[in-house]
Amino acid sequence: MSLEVTQILLNAQSVDGGVRKLAEENLRQFQEQNLPAFLISLSRELADEDKPVESRRLAGLILKNCLDAKDVNRKAQLVHGWRSLDSSVKTQIKSFLIKTLGSPVSDAGHTSGQVIAKIAGIEVCYGEWPELIRVLLGNMEVSQPAHLKQATLETLGFVCEEVSSDSLAQDQVNSILTAVVQGMNSSEANGHVRLAATRALHNALDFAQTNFDNDMERDYIMRVVCEATGCSDVRIRQAAFECLVSIASMHYGKLAPYMQDIFAITVKAVREDEEPVALQAVEFWSSICDEEIDILEMFGDDFDGDSEEVPCFYFVKQALPALVRLLLETLLKQEEDQDQDEGAWNLSMAGGTCLGLVARTVGDDIVPVVMPFVQENISKPDWRCREAATYAFGSILEGPSPQKVSPLVNVALSFMLNAMKDENSHVKDTTAWTLGRIFEFLHGPAMETPIITQSNLPPILSVLLESMKDAPNVAEKVCGALYFLAQGYEDAAASSSPLSPFFHNIVHSLLAAAHREDAIDSRLRVSAYETLNEVVRCSTEETAPIVMQLVPVMLMKLNETLETPKLSSDDKEKQSELQSLLCGCLQVIIQKLGASQSTKYGIVQYSDQMMNIFLRIFSCRSAMVHEEAMLAIGALAYAIGVEFGKYMQEFYRYLEMGLQNFEEYQVCAITVGVVGDICRVLDDKMLPFCDGIMSQLLKDLSSNQLHRSVKPRIFSCFGDIALAIGEHFEKYLIYAMPMLQSAAEISVQSASQEVEISEYTNQLRNGIIEAYSGIFQGFKSSPKAALLMPYAGHILQFLESTFQDRDRDESVTKSAIGVLGDLADTLGKSAAPLLWSSVFYKDFINECLLSDDHGIKETAQWVQYTVSQALSA
Repeated sequence: MSLEVTQILLNAQSVDGGVRKLAEENLRQFQEQNLPAFLISLSRELADEDKPVESRRLAGLILKNCLDAKDVNRKAQLVHGWRSLDSSVKTQIKSFLIKTLGSPVSDAGHTSGQVIAKIAGIEVCYGEWPELIRVLLGNMEVSQPAHLKQATLETLGFVCEEVSSDSLAQDQVNSILTAVVQGMNSSEANGHVRLAATRALHNALDFAQTNFDNDMERDYIMRVVCEATGCSDVRIRQAAFECLVSIASMHYGKLAPYMQDIFAITVKAVREDEEPVALQAVEFWSSICDEEIDILEMFGDDFDGDSEEVPCFYFVKQALPALVRLLLETLLKQEEDQDQDEGAWNLSMAGGTCLGLVARTVGDDIVPVVMPFVQENISKPDWRCREAATYAFGSILEGPSPQKVSPLVNVALSFMLNAMKDENSHVKDTTAWTLGRIFEFLHGPAMETPIITQSNLPPILSVLLESMKDAPNVAEKVCGALYFLAQGYEDAAASSSPLSPFFHNIVHSLLAAAHREDAIDSRLRVSAYETLNEVVRCSTEETAPIVMQLVPVMLMKLNETLETPKLSSDDKEKQSELQSLLCGCLQVIIQKLGASQSTKYGIVQYSDQMMNIFLRIFSCRSAMVHEEAMLAIGALAYAIGVEFGKYMQEFYRYLEMGLQNFEEYQVCAITVGVVGDICRVLDDKMLPFCDGIMSQLLKDLSSNQLHRSVKPRIFSCFGDIALAIGEHFEKYLIYAMPMLQSAAEISVQSASQEVEISEYTNQLRNGIIEAYSGIFQGFKSSPKAALLMPYAGHILQFLESTFQDRDRDESVTKSAIGVLGDLADTLGKSAAPLLWSSVFYKDFINECLLSDDHGIKETAQWVQYTVSQALSA
């Protein structure tokens, strides 16, 4: 059998498609028919030194994939599968994995370390595999070979990445850190071991809070890390700086004694070292900025570095002149083709990003330090100097006060417009980006003295529209600038806007840019449509006729994509992107025109054509297109109201398809939202379709395959349906209410300090509360309202547990207090005994009456009145 597994693993990597497919099928069948034997065979293959490297490598990869997956539901299944194995099977597999760490084949040891960490991630939190850390640390004895130490250090790093910081005892953490830091020490002769140790420390830092609280231990760790930044091996230097970056964010409050040395180290790295190392040195200062920005935004800047609660040491302000000088030097290290590569990241870009963070950290103080560099370089013959000066100027526009930078921008604006004709593409690209920053941060109704005036708006638009014909990377940045220019007029009077006289030319130029032949292979097309959407969103009634003219244009372009002959897979992807953009643009147009009675007719007259083409779009197999088409249909339903009912018969099957789409759960989530939109406009005309919809929604809730983020939306949709059909929701109560009760109990049990869990709990509660609210309001004034009484006690318990949770967000508070009122309003005197026996609701109402949020306070006043009416009836 061993030989057979080896051959299957080798065949699974064959260049012959038929051989490869058969081998993959054999592996799948083996896994499904006998998982324990399958996993043991793979771990034995990985551990066997006589086997080919290729089969061992694939065995390890498959093992890892049997323990973990990106999809949450799939991962839960794999974890359950591992935990269900007999302990003897697990022990055998772990034994093979630990043995493999000693393999002289580095790939095998590395892969085994990853698999060990995946198992640790499953077991350690349950107190299982307690001997793991002790066994691994035993491999670090002086007498052990270097390749075993290297694999073990890698494994320790992987384990720290997989398990939570509270899963290991402090003595285990101490032992790990001791082994790792010793491996990093300059006395370690083997470079591979030292590199593995440095990378392991990066993952272990999250566990080191207690150690960083101890002066002696912290000093030792910091000394070793700083020494490693001067190692002869560039990989170790880079990894050491990555450790410093993590320390900056995790242990900012402990850095003061080391900052002078770190500053010297980072300056030397930026000026003299290879780019991967220099990038991390710049990233260290970006992390320091992030920390200080967070502290200053949260607590204000009226405390000093002696504050014990949240220390802000103003490291950036103290280093300002020298740090800015260093960052400005990096701006001059551009690469020739950086504007052509979307994923480009180099020292110049990192320096500019950090300079922007420094500006946000120190505010006005940055301006006098940067402006001499800008003035000195902005007109030099060397394009690098002109581009760097422009980049520096654009980077400091967010952070300083408008009063400080507005006079500079007023002087610079005409110069910038002229620079859009520069002979160098890099300069034009950065100038367009800088103009976008000016419009984003220094343009809009909040500006006391406007930067954009009646006199300079025409030349600004003239330059922008002309530059939209430039190279794709420049045109894309110009679209971004125009986006923020339009956004600044969003709050203009509904009837008129300064952009109105230019509206036709703007729309024409954006469409021309979006459909340039060279727009397909860059972000230009996406950027042009995003800007067109914003221009439409910010438009006024006087330009509504032009917006209406866009509808047939978009429909024609959509129709063209549907009638294109067979395409290659690459062309299909580009076609799907265009269809998504066109549907998205139609959605914005529908929302804009549908929002006013005077322009709604523009949507009504095209609604048949739009609906027809949206339904045709569903034949395309692209989740992205389906999402956008669904959203556009939801907007159309809202715009034309009850008239949408005529499309329901044909549209229903696509709704059903969307609700059944578990794999592409975003499509399912959006479809659920559209059901709610349609319910709100059709009311009881939705009744003929509710049996099918409710049946599918209940199936969705019962499914383990559907992503959990969709489930709160489904509960909310129950409320929309109940509100639409009123007492006819009666027949769904026996199915919906137990589901809601079960979810309510889960939301109470899931309360957690972890941000991700807390956010989901709040989403889940909001969905449940919106369901209850819709159901109560749907039954209000109905003789069947008494049907809700059996559920009222549980609902009050849920509201009480929500009230007790201090981590609830304001939206949950507002919804929950509202449902308390809905319960009293719908059930009236029938609710009185339950309310009399409950003590929390008075405290809840009083808390909400004292809220700073006007909406919560107003809702609480209504609830107070409604409850008192129910009690006195």
